Amino acid sequence: MENIGLGFELMIVGMCTVFVILIIVIWGGKLLIRIVNKIAPEEVVAPKKAQAAAATPAAAAIDATTMAILQEAVKKLTAGKGHIASVKKV
Repeated sequence: MENIGLGFELMIVGMCTVFVILIIVIWGGKLLIRIVNKIAPEEVVAPKKAQAAAATPAAAAIDATTMAILQEAVKKLTAGKGHIASVKKV
């Protein structure tokens, strides 16, 4: 019975130690995030002209061959139950 008591004591001490260390890691991480956000706030990136031009409907159009291939692939994969609502280039 003495060994069981020692085992439980070691288990409790170990679990408490792990809990305290995890709390310290969580608080340290939160503190680090706050410090970094104050020192170096997130930069706002201006959109590039190429990205703005690609967003236009004319540039995002898919040619007929590609659209036919996509429709056929969806048709085979879904056994004729699926359909393509819209397609745009990314």
